[in-house]
Amino acid sequence: MVVIVILLVLLIPLLSFLNWLSYRFLKERFVRTQGWDLNICCGKTDYGRVNADIIQHAELPGFIKIDNVFALPFADKEFNSVLCSHTVEHVEDPEAFDRELRRVGNMVCYLVPPIWDLSAACNFIEHKWLFLTWKTWHYQLPRFIRLPFSRSYQKIFGQIRKA
Repeated sequence: MVVIVILLVLLIPLLSFLNWLSYRFLKERFVRTQGWDLNICCGKTDYGRVNADIIQHAELPGFIKIDNVFALPFADKEFNSVLCSHTVEHVEDPEAFDRELRRVGNMVCYLVPPIWDLSAACNFIEHKWLFLTWKTWHYQLPRFIRLPFSRSYQKIFGQIRKA
């Protein structure tokens, strides 16, 4: 029992640090490398000339409310650069979402939870997919698998954050 307590005491700060490193530090560092024309599913972040989401979480410049992430209200190739930060792990069909983002954008960049960020990568309460990558950012949709337990849990209790 003492060993389990010691492991938990050591594990919780490690998981918190890895999540901060992935979701805060590396994300901010990468996002600031260029300007983005479209920040899809922006949440509270102002990273794009157009910030779009299914819910308005905050007052943002250039905000557009969208009803369906699989049928975006934009013309083909309307945007040069599209940022999709920590969204694709929430959607029902990542490949259909990828096709829609590539329809509206010339270049699409995904920020996803890498597998070393265990608290995010294994979050079956919020996420549907586990991305099989060590990197945080990708210009192609990374390989993924259904996150274990996500379908059963979300069928019973619902998904906390939907895209």
